Amino acid sequence: MTSLTASHAADLVAALLFILSLAGLSQHRTSRAGVVYGIAGMALALVATVVVASRSISAGAVALIVLAMALGAALGLWRARRVEMTQMPELIAVLHSFVGLAAVLVGWNSYLEVESHGAAQDRIGADLLGIHHAEVFIGLFIGAVTFTGSIVALLKLSARIKSRPLMLPGKNALNVGALVAFVALTVWFTISPSLPLMIMVTVLAMALGWHLVASIGGGDMPVVVSMLNSYSGWAAAAAGFLLDNNLLIVTGALVGSSGAYLSYIMCKAMNRSFLSVIAGGFGIEAPSGGAEEQGEHREVRAAEVAEMLAQARSVIIAPGYGMAVAQAQHPVAELTRQLRGRGVEVRFGVHPVAGRLPGHMNVLLAEAKVPYDIVLEMDEINDDFGGTSVVLVIGANDTVNPAATDDPASPIAGMPVLRVWEAEQVVVFKRSMASGYAGVQNPLFFRENSGMLFGDAKQSVEEILRVLESDSRRDAAPTVRQPKVSSR
Repeated sequence: MTSLTASHAADLVAALLFILSLAGLSQHRTSRAGVVYGIAGMALALVATVVVASRSISAGAVALIVLAMALGAALGLWRARRVEMTQMPELIAVLHSFVGLAAVLVGWNSYLEVESHGAAQDRIGADLLGIHHAEVFIGLFIGAVTFTGSIVALLKLSARIKSRPLMLPGKNALNVGALVAFVALTVWFTISPSLPLMIMVTVLAMALGWHLVASIGGGDMPVVVSMLNSYSGWAAAAAGFLLDNNLLIVTGALVGSSGAYLSYIMCKAMNRSFLSVIAGGFGIEAPSGGAEEQGEHREVRAAEVAEMLAQARSVIIAPGYGMAVAQAQHPVAELTRQLRGRGVEVRFGVHPVAGRLPGHMNVLLAEAKVPYDIVLEMDEINDDFGGTSVVLVIGANDTVNPAATDDPASPIAGMPVLRVWEAEQVVVFKRSMASGYAGVQNPLFFRENSGMLFGDAKQSVEEILRVLESDSRRDAAPTVRQPKVSSR
C-alpha cells in the first residue's frame, strides 16, 4: 500500500471518527466517548497530513510543522487547564477566530503562491481556473467574517464592550449592501484576479463580520456562538477546497452543518427566526425605563429558604449563567443530594439558551456529578411547575421572565421560558435587582410568591446547607431522659 493510499484510508477513518464524535456528544451518557472519538480522529488526521506533506516538502519544513503542532498542543493544554467554566464561551469564540484567520491566510497564500505566479493554469487546467478563483475569494470572505465576528463576540461575552446592540442608521441596508458588493467583487475576481480585489474583499468581509455581531444584543449571544461555530466550519471547508484536502472539507462540512442546525434549534427555543437574530438582539425595542423596577420585591434569608426546602414535597432548580459565575454547581449538587436523602423530589429545569453557551448548564451539572436523569429540558419539565412546592432560580433571569408570555409589548414576547412562577414558592438567587444580560426587567422578582435571596450564589447555597445540616443533627440527637427520683 502506497503512502498516498494509506493517507486516503486514514482520512476515511478520521472522518468516521468525527461522525461518531458528533453522535456521542449528542447525549450525556456517551459524551465522554464522543470526546475520545474526536481526539482520536484529529490525531489521526494530523499524522496523515504530515505524512503526505513530507513527500513534497523538505525535512526542514516538516520539522517546522511538527514544531508548530507541539507548540499548539502545549498552548491548548495549558489554556484548557486554566480556563474557568464561566470563560468557556470566550474560549470558544477565540477558537472560532483562529479558524477564520486560518482560512484568510490560506486564501491569501493560494493567491500569492498560485494565482499571482501564473502557476494555477498549469496545476488545475484552464477549464477549472475560474472555479479556483471563486474558491479563493469565497473562502477568504467567509474566513474574514468569522475572524472579526468572533473577536466582537469575545469582547461582548467578556464584558469588555457593552452587550447592547450597535444601532447604526440603516444597519440592515449596510449588511445587504456588503453582500451585494461581495457578489460583484467575486464575479470581477473570477474574470480578472488582482491584488487590489483581494485587499478590498478582505477589508469588506472584516468590516461586515464586525458590524454583524456588534449589531446583535447580549440576549442572542448563545445563538451567535453557535452561528460562528457554523461559519468556522464552512471556512474550514473552503480552506479544504483550496488545499485539496478531502478530510478538511468533510470536517468543515460536519462542523458547519451541525452548527447551523444548532443555531436553528436555539432560534426555535427563543421563538425567533435566524434573520431576526441577525437583524438585531433582544432589548433593542425596549422602551425607556424598561429595566426599572416594577413594584416591591420581598427579600428572604437563607434560613427561611432552608425551612421552605425542608418542608417541600418537590423542588425544581432552574440554573443560569449566575450559577456559573459564582461556581456554585458543587454546593448545588450537595444540596440536591441532601434534599433527596430527606425524601424530597429534586429536578433541574434547563432552558435551551441558559448561560451564554449551548449546553453550558448541562456541562456544569455533569461536572458536579448531578445525575443525568434529573436534569430535564424545558419542554420536559415546564408542565410540572404548577405542582411544585419550591423553585430555586439560581442565576437565571431572561429564561424565567414571565413578560415573554404576559406582555405582548416586551422585546422578548413569544420567547418560550421556564414557567417557574406557577410553583407555590419561588426563590431567586441574585446579587442585585439588576436586569438580565438582555437588558429586560423581570416581573418575576415582584410577584407575591417570589422571594429574593441576595448575595453570591455559592455562599447562599452553602449557608442553606449549613442550616439544613444543623437541623438534621438536632433532629438526630437522642433525647436525654432525666432519672426518676424516688419518693422513698
